[in-house]
Amino acid sequence: MATRWGIASAGMISHDFVAALRTLPSNEHKVVAVAARQLDRAKEFADDHNIPAAYGSYQDLANDPNIDVVYIGAIHPQHLSISKLMLEAGKHVLCEKPLTMNLKETKELVTLAKQKKLFLMEAVWSRCFPAYDVLRKELEAGTLGDVRQVIVNLGAPIQDMDRIKQKDLGGGAIMDMGVYCLQFAVMVFGARLPDHIVALGHLNSQGVDSDAAAILNYNDGKTATLSINTNVSLPNEAIVLGTKGSAKVPYPFWSPSEVVILDKTIQLPLPKTSHKFNYLNSIGLVYEANEVRDCLKKGLLESPKMTHKESMVISELEDILRKQVGVKYLQDI
Repeated sequence: MATRWGIASAGMISHDFVAALRTLPSNEHKVVAVAARQLDRAKEFADDHNIPAAYGSYQDLANDPNIDVVYIGAIHPQHLSISKLMLEAGKHVLCEKPLTMNLKETKELVTLAKQKKLFLMEAVWSRCFPAYDVLRKELEAGTLGDVRQVIVNLGAPIQDMDRIKQKDLGGGAIMDMGVYCLQFAVMVFGARLPDHIVALGHLNSQGVDSDAAAILNYNDGKTATLSINTNVSLPNEAIVLGTKGSAKVPYPFWSPSEVVILDKTIQLPLPKTSHKFNYLNSIGLVYEANEVRDCLKKGLLESPKMTHKESMVISELEDILRKQVGVKYLQDI
């Protein structure tokens, strides 16, 4: 039986997610409804993607009995309210990163999902790419020896985009880009807080960070150095250094088609498609969708590739970095 998807928000990332789903077998994945705050946008999206039902409110989507799991592609500040609405209605949830605006909200959401015995996953799609599977196996096997250093950077000139520069939209480099760097460090060093964190950055006129750099220092000799920037392009790669050698996830490290282990490049081509996407390598969203389906079939309430504990650690790290850089949202008050 196909996993029946509902889509919350008709924006660009939702388009890419649905376009990716359409490349998968219809007996495995089926999009049955979409909702947006304006009914006309939902109807246009439904027409574009051949979706049977379109709603002008998220409540109507939550009330649809034909939906198993809801993908939430709305802006960051709406993640908590829409996710809670879907969970309260008995729907499983895959919510775009960052899962919420702060640790308090993340704890609230994870607690509700557990109470309802429903699946909840932060949509850090990177974790589901085959390149990440290869890297995790090599780390577990000790191929790199004792891993002591992680270096990750992500930057692009996107400072003029509303979702990046506006505080009321949850803007800022840390929340939009930093999650990718933080999740990588957490994947390598485990779901734990560093013993010392130092972060610096610059704020735009609205008081959100246009760039930031951070050092995560662990007392067991491990260090992660992270750089994020919305003004300039960075190498956009992730490097892991151990006592026996190194590994690298080249550009784009958040949606890679290869990984380098001890100077050996392993090619992992993405699925081929003629569908049009808004973002680089969005066809890779099929890996995330299949992970959700696999977890639901197994009766899991969280993905082993992106656990609730990891989401909470990442959320707390985002809070700490924002506080040190000087970013405060309405949700923090």
